[in-house]
Amino acid sequence: MSESPSRPVRTRFAPSPTGFLHIGGVRTALFSWLQARRHGGQFILRIEDTDRARSTEEAIQVILDGMKWLGLQADEGPLYQTDRFDRYTEVAEQLLEAGDAYHCYCSKEELDEMRAAQMASGQKPRYDGRCRDRKAPREGVPPVVRFRNPDEGQVVVDDKVRGRVVFDNKELDDLVLLRSDGVPTYNFSVVVDDWDMGITHVVRGDDHLNNTPRQINVYRALGAEPPVFAHVPMILGPDGAKLSKRHGAVSVLQYRQEGYLPEALLNYLVRLGWSHGDQEIFSMEEMIQLFDIGDVNKSASSFNPEKLLWLNQHYIKEAAGARLAIDLNWQLERLGIPTSGGPPLEAVAEAYRERARTLHEMAQAAIFFYQDFESYHDKAAKKHLGADAVEPLRRLRDGLAALDEWQAGPIHELVQRVAENLGLGMGKVAQPLRVAVSGGPVSPPIDVTVALLGKDTTLARVDRAIDHATSAA
Repeated sequence: MSESPSRPVRTRFAPSPTGFLHIGGVRTALFSWLQARRHGGQFILRIEDTDRARSTEEAIQVILDGMKWLGLQADEGPLYQTDRFDRYTEVAEQLLEAGDAYHCYCSKEELDEMRAAQMASGQKPRYDGRCRDRKAPREGVPPVVRFRNPDEGQVVVDDKVRGRVVFDNKELDDLVLLRSDGVPTYNFSVVVDDWDMGITHVVRGDDHLNNTPRQINVYRALGAEPPVFAHVPMILGPDGAKLSKRHGAVSVLQYRQEGYLPEALLNYLVRLGWSHGDQEIFSMEEMIQLFDIGDVNKSASSFNPEKLLWLNQHYIKEAAGARLAIDLNWQLERLGIPTSGGPPLEAVAEAYRERARTLHEMAQAAIFFYQDFESYHDKAAKKHLGADAVEPLRRLRDGLAALDEWQAGPIHELVQRVAENLGLGMGKVAQPLRVAVSGGPVSPPIDVTVALLGKDTTLARVDRAIDHATSAA
């Protein structure tokens, strides 16, 4: 159900840098970004760093690096709440002057006693407004600023995902706007920011739904038009429990480290709660064209690691070789493997694209192209580098040394000819050669593998394998 907004769409992603950006946050960012792009609007990145005790520069950098890696470019930002403290104070003063806010001098002990008494009598714990009409300050007690929430009426949230949700004002207490040290609370700063930044659509997790009526009342007190709200359901683990680190709720950059392509991750996340018929694969252009926040399902979605792996393998197969080369190089660098002097990364990526599920898998499998191995895979050596491998390897060695054209085609013909001359199956010749040059039982097609390794490296490794097989005789 698409809509035609009456004002230009402006969405935002506003993470708190008190922890790392994980996939739940990434999906929220993606939905916000797509909503803006679908309607030709703007997407703003805002860092909600008012919790200075828990916010870290490292977490901020992960957010920035993660958004860059994903390609979710912001039209404005990053904007930081800590740069806007004067503005929050200004708006709080405006509400105080209008009588929509007041100073509260209650101590923590008094508030604890109040809540304990309410709970003991079976009431919902909430601030009882005892400072609403207080005129005189309390000496030695720095006050907080509270919002004077309406006592009567209702707040109706026409949520784009959840539908119509009604809250009674009498169930809402007077929320704190500014703490005693002047630091704004989340519910206040987010209203001021979204108002000042002209945000038209707020997409966020449904754990924020109960904050929404409080925020709408602050908007109304300021004479501001509230944005359209869309509270997306949480992501569950495969076992139906809340998503945790063991399920995949890790820093988004860990997915890069594990070898996932950003387009695979985004394609996977967009399908967690949204669909377009039975289509599974979406380019970014298709997502922008088809996505609308009103089409998101209000039921929670389950995270399926195998589905993500399947998508990643699809995107690896479809990616340009030059693109894969960049990612493969990044992975090999992280493993401490120098790539200079080895075969072209693009050619190695092309050789592996059909068999690798992740770029990390590809890099680990390709190490032997760029760094010699210290020992053979034990089982593979016992099976393929025994006494019966000596003659095939010697004939291969002589044939390879005599090759004028070091290409996959002539190499394949040589392996086939040696097998025929010895009356052996291809596997009895190709596998010893594979173990000889790669150290293990698995590699790309043997002709491609040998061609990529180069003549000198191949001959040196075959000589070593002949020695190994001879000593096993």
